[in-house]
Amino acid sequence: MSNPSFRSFDTTSPRIMVVDGSKVVRKMIEGVLRQQLPGMEFVGCETGEEAKAALQAGAVNLVTTALRLPDMDGLDLARYLREHTPQAYIPIIVVSGDVQERLESRSISDDVTDYFDKALGFNALAAFIKGYVAPESEAGGEVLYVEDSRVVAMATRRMLEKHGLTVTHATGVEDAIAHLETAKAQGKIPGPDVVLTDVYLKGELTGKDLLHSIRHEFGYAKGMLPVLVMTGDANPANQSDLLREGANDLVQKPIEERLLVTKLLFQLRVGRMLRAKLAKK
Repeated sequence: MSNPSFRSFDTTSPRIMVVDGSKVVRKMIEGVLRQQLPGMEFVGCETGEEAKAALQAGAVNLVTTALRLPDMDGLDLARYLREHTPQAYIPIIVVSGDVQERLESRSISDDVTDYFDKALGFNALAAFIKGYVAPESEAGGEVLYVEDSRVVAMATRRMLEKHGLTVTHATGVEDAIAHLETAKAQGKIPGPDVVLTDVYLKGELTGKDLLHSIRHEFGYAKGMLPVLVMTGDANPANQSDLLREGANDLVQKPIEERLLVTKLLFQLRVGRMLRAKLAKK
């Protein structure tokens, strides 16, 4: 039997909860969100206890929380939301200035859907949130997709193209590097807008080797060419290793379409924004 409290994604008037101990931060987030999502309902909470009470008053589409709240850790709040919300799914986004450190130490729990580095700015955060509650259907942009299974590649390619992305498929790391070298020779730097790669591929080279080549041999920073790595490896040490090697983000297998597309579109937008800033210098 369906739960009457369940609320699906509503792209016209999403209810968004922002939990942060700073009133100024809450107001700033609300301001940029209203520009992106004018029809939204904003629920601002100073503490974890306020957030718990607000959740009882009505379901929400998405929650953002700081890691450090006046009365509890943001991860404890995320755990509470997972255990007590009647909804089948609420994206919970951690907004913090030390996300990278937490990611590398793998101390962000599975209760959290995603994470956002506060250093990227509130406008980027608003775009990130919009990607969850009202994703763009026509994003444009080229994805260099590295996958050795043609069956998997075909399904994923169709999924990405459905969201307005152009997909260039490489069957291995060697093919991907050749594509990047060709683009560079033609003056198209970096070429694709974002790279999506599996970790384990047929041949001698892995997704980690591709990461090393992009970051060190080509010299493309995370902002210049974002790389998302798909992995079925739940080993925290191996995941941390991929992030330290230069992955912008990880996508856990089995792949969930909304999560993959949201992460791709976000990295694509941020990459374009940073490249545009560099071009003006």
